[in-house]
Parts: sequence; structure tokens; C-alpha cells
Amino acid sequence: MNIIYTERLCLKEASEKDSLALFNIWSNPEITKFMNIEPMINQNQATEMIQFFESLSKKRQGNRFSILLNKSTELIGSCGFNYLDYENDRGEIGYELDIEYWNMGYMTEALTKLIDLGFSSYNLNRIEAKVEPKNEASKHILKKIGFKEEGLLRKFEKAKGTYIDLIMFSVLKEDVI
Repeated sequence: MNIIYTERLCLKEASEKDSLALFNIWSNPEITKFMNIEPMINQNQATEMIQFFESLSKKRQGNRFSILLNKSTELIGSCGFNYLDYENDRGEIGYELDIEYWNMGYMTEALTKLIDLGFSSYNLNRIEAKVEPKNEASKHILKKIGFKEEGLLRKFEKAKGTYIDLIMFSVLKEDVI
């Protein structure tokens, strides 16, 4: 099992024992507002989501890390690669954080480490993130850690029964070296 430490955080591969804590995050409509999932209504949905990410990890097609505070080991969010495309040396990240930990720099810290992992261990050349135009917090974090806004993908994805626009962000290996 992969475990990565930062100054204040521990990122460990999500497992079924994290399902209650992740359910509590993924069931909050304020957190899932900009995610492509409806707020979860039972813990089994979180378990199934974790199992999906575990299957991606086994096939080396993606992963998900639970984000824990080093001091208390409290689970405060998750992040990871929604997909890994080794043929083209690129991947896409996704992430979310429990509301009580917003605006404390935790996600910036976690994503900085995740990006480093993508370039150093997965040998990626490009890391992408797709963000809804109204998600100002996510756009701010991505720009802060070196992502560039590439453009609007009009009605790119169907989320919660509606086609939505997404903004493509990316960072290249050469941008951070």
C-alpha cells in the first residue's frame, strides 16, 4: 500500500475501512456541488466508489488516496488520478476536502505531492484537471500549484443529468523542473 507523507498530511491508498469517513464527505451537497456525482445517501455507495478506485489501481489505470492529518490521523478528504494514460504519458487528477478544512492549505499541500508523484513515479509528461467554471476555489488551487488554464470544453460532460461546461487545466513535467 502506498503511503506518502507531507509536512502536515499522510496520503494513503483509500481502502474500504475509509468508507464511513469518505461517505460523510461524499454525502455533503456543498462538497459534491462541483463533482460529477450526486451526494451519496448510504455508506455502501462510498464502499463501491472505493472498490472502483481499487480496481483502477490494480490495473494501474488510476488511484485514490485518503488524505489524513498527520497529528490525529483524521481523514479529511481524498485525491488521486481519475485515469492514467501511459500510452500518452498523461493523467487526470480529482480531489475533494471536508468543508471544515477548506482554506487551510491542505489541498494545495496534498496536490503538490500528488503532482510530484505523477511526474517522478508514474513518469507522466502531462497532468490534467477539469473544473466547472463556477468552481473558483479549485481554479485558484490549480493555478497556485502551476497549472495553466487551457480553455473551455463546452458541454463536455453529463453530470447530474445535465451537460456541463468544464475548463481544462494542465501542468507539464517541463513546467515544474
